Amino acid sequence: MERMHDRDMREPLFEYLEETYGKVRIIEEKTMGKSRADVVMVTPASLYGIEIKSDADTYVRLERQVKDYDRYYDFNIVAVGSSHGAHIAEHVPEHWGIITAECVDDEWDFYMMRKPQPNPKAKIKRKMEILWRPELAILQLWNGMPKYKDKGKDFVIAKVLERVPEKIPEAKLHEQISELLFERDYNNVKEMLKEYRKGELQKAIEAEQDPERKMKLMAELEAKRAKAPTPPRRWRRRRRKKTE
Repeated sequence: MERMHDRDMREPLFEYLEETYGKVRIIEEKTMGKSRADVVMVTPASLYGIEIKSDADTYVRLERQVKDYDRYYDFNIVAVGSSHGAHIAEHVPEHWGIITAECVDDEWDFYMMRKPQPNPKAKIKRKMEILWRPELAILQLWNGMPKYKDKGKDFVIAKVLERVPEKIPEAKLHEQISELLFERDYNNVKEMLKEYRKGELQKAIEAEQDPERKMKLMAELEAKRAKAPTPPRRWRRRRRKKTE
């Protein structure tokens, strides 16, 4: 039996997750609080935080990592090498799933030792913080909300949550968050932010009363339109991208 390393395990693990959960999107190395999630798995209605502990890893940072994972994700899983299999359950909460991995003669074997249960500490507010401001603008549009064009993320998140569950069912909001993350294109992030700001610029033009200032804003908008970005790519099976 070979000694398992994080870098060797990832691709086989992603294949296993895809086979187990169906439609997924994998995002690697996502900052969360004071820690970094090794993997965030997006499914149509939930986010899974996944911590990888290879045979070479210790449990030194795991206690702090568990707290951060539990702040953001609907479900959490720890995927470990076989050397950790006997004791990993002592180091993660009962609602965490456990996947063990072995590699023999270049053949990987994964076993779901314990299925993940809903995270009792998860808060949808934290989950919404993962979204970018332009993505929140799309969420507002989907739910027939005011645009709050001059407001930041925290304000908009609070306004969305004021509508849950009377006007926005919580299950629907979870699905919308997943849909936005499925469609997120890290290769097009700069263009997406420019497109969002261009929309804000159009609103500024409509509100501007000073003719000279209005002309300058219109010229700025035309310059942005001349450099219009290509449309974002649609979701493709198990698309991954390392990001902060």
